[in-house]
Amino acid sequence: MPDVAVGRRVRAYLPHNHDYSRPRPVLVLFDGQNVFGDEGSFSGGWHAHEVLDRFVVLKRPVAPVILAIDHGHVARLDELTPWSDGKNGGKLDPFLAWIGGALLPLARNTLGLRHDPSETIVGGSSLGGFAALYAHFARPDVFGGCLVMSPSLWFAGGRIFPFVASRPRPLSSRIYLDCGVKEARGMMFGHSERMARELAGRGYGEDSFLWRPDAKGTHSERHWRRRLPKALRFMFR
Repeated sequence: MPDVAVGRRVRAYLPHNHDYSRPRPVLVLFDGQNVFGDEGSFSGGWHAHEVLDRFVVLKRPVAPVILAIDHGHVARLDELTPWSDGKNGGKLDPFLAWIGGALLPLARNTLGLRHDPSETIVGGSSLGGFAALYAHFARPDVFGGCLVMSPSLWFAGGRIFPFVASRPRPLSSRIYLDCGVKEARGMMFGHSERMARELAGRGYGEDSFLWRPDAKGTHSERHWRRRLPKALRFMFR
């Protein structure tokens, strides 16, 4: 068992009335402590399960199964970044290899999930959003889209920009990107806006890409929770 999997808690939420014989898409979310209730997060959870249950009632969009992977606490910076900043980071690739090679096959065999990458979305916020964007372009064979909230694109001197630019557009590619205007005094918003421009310049249109600036947004669970329903509607319509 790889080091990234040892002691790792992963929680799955299956939408109400889930039928195992009718496989659903799957949303893999980093920082699983923040995905559901408030008890695991110091600043409140996303209550993603409540969003999914509303989708089931409304019968649109297709509500995915959520796999929420807890972060490694003091190891979070290392495991959610693919490169070192000179002191920390650089373990995201083995983390993704474990998700694609062990976790997802197990979940598909037991939970009733679709197998194709186009129905497998990865997401997160802050470093988790950064990791999700990287994961989609690094492992398009596993993840056919990414849900990216307030990503930490500054990490390692902004190496994510030339990395994304150097990668071919995945065969299946749907991207949701957002950021609050006030985050880090506008620094994070500027980076996210730049990424939005660069993706649009590569031919991403409104069917495959949603850039959502948030004039009132700050770097907080409260605002990610508020933006989640629209993000899921775009990713799983």
